[in-house]
Amino acid sequence: MQEFKKNQIYEVEIIDLSHEGLGIAKIDSFIFFVENALPEERINMRITKIGKTFGFGRVEHFIKKSIHRVESLDLDYLRTGIADLGHLQYTEQLKFKKNQVIHLLRKIAKREAVGVYDTIGMGSPLSYRNKAQVPVREINGRLETGFFRKNSHDLIPIENFYIQNSEIDRLILFVRDLLREHGVIAYDEKRRTGLIRNLVVRRGHYSGQIMLIFVLTSKNFPKLEEIKTSICAKFPNIKSILLNVNTSNGNSILGQEMHTIFGQDYITDSMLDKTFQISARAFYQVNTEQAEKLYQIAYEYAELRNTDTIIDAYSGIGTIGLAIADEVQKVYGMEVVRQAVEDANNNAQVNNIDNANYQVGSAEEVMPEWIDNGIKPDVIFVDPPRKGLDEAFINAATATGARSIIYISCNPATFARDVVRFEEMGYQLEKVQPVDLFPQTHHIECVGKFILKRRKGKNHNVQEEN
Repeated sequence: MQEFKKNQIYEVEIIDLSHEGLGIAKIDSFIFFVENALPEERINMRITKIGKTFGFGRVEHFIKKSIHRVESLDLDYLRTGIADLGHLQYTEQLKFKKNQVIHLLRKIAKREAVGVYDTIGMGSPLSYRNKAQVPVREINGRLETGFFRKNSHDLIPIENFYIQNSEIDRLILFVRDLLREHGVIAYDEKRRTGLIRNLVVRRGHYSGQIMLIFVLTSKNFPKLEEIKTSICAKFPNIKSILLNVNTSNGNSILGQEMHTIFGQDYITDSMLDKTFQISARAFYQVNTEQAEKLYQIAYEYAELRNTDTIIDAYSGIGTIGLAIADEVQKVYGMEVVRQAVEDANNNAQVNNIDNANYQVGSAEEVMPEWIDNGIKPDVIFVDPPRKGLDEAFINAATATGARSIIYISCNPATFARDVVRFEEMGYQLEKVQPVDLFPQTHHIECVGKFILKRRKGKNHNVQEEN
């Protein structure tokens, strides 16, 4: 195999896309990942980095372009990762995401026969995000808002975020201009100086209510009253303004200290005909329209009965369990974020639901406690973070003998890994429905249904479920 060096240029054909949406090219079986390159394209590629088993390149010149390329995309959306699949036509994005789920199930779980349906997409796959987390930095002596270049903390100024709700974009620009006008100093990571680090905005999809969080290095915010008054006058849907103090040197956006300086410490929105209070730290799906489709599929897969006891694991503010509480006998939920649990129990009261209870704690710790206390679920819903499920949780969940486990996944790779463990414990993956909650990006969510096929009795004999 030939020796490759940085800045060498080769003519290559793009043969596939990686799971992160990078074009894949091969030279003498050595793989290169290329940003802004699509399958069936032929390019001159400049090598930008060489590793032991693969390298990276960039497009120097297009020789032949894909018929599925979106030419109008601002390349800053690729450079920052805001829309790392935005250069691919949306119908092709949906096919790519379905194929990713199929590929990972084959590769990791060795499953060929599982029915993976076509990805459910959006009619209008832009301006869908109801939440923004925007860094604030100084560039050439001027305060800017935008997004970091991928794999760096170099800010690229951006005014139209493409996939965020347009009112959120308008608010960010208005606040940026106010901060400039009042001489507020942006945070400098290297020197650890300056005041404002980030702007975080949440907006109710149906209610239109807005929460604005200033993430600062100190709660001493000069000109705060003038800034607050201007914002509220311009955006009457603002219901909550918070100051968050983050003095850490890490990548976490929010610090521990939070102060409400206007309105309340939550906003209210609706999902699936239920009302939800959403606090600053609570998990709430960023694409409400698609989340409703996702949850509807989960409920259809569960085939709920009015005598059912449900466990809502990784429950957040209760969106999954509370939406179906009227249709079942009892809902139990757990979540590690204390404020989210308070939100969930408050949301039960707001919706006049008296058969749902939410508890603070990790799913892998709380589930065994509930089982020991005699709680026997008929259906378990799980919606874990990207790392997937802890083995202790899978062991506890399968030990319940629940007739089905509905797995909502934001990471098909860890989902496929967990499929193996569930099937070892007697649960079979029956079907999978991908749902596109993150159009223009490589991310994909899916709903998988596991049904109980066998379990071990006290004498360790395998018993078939009817």
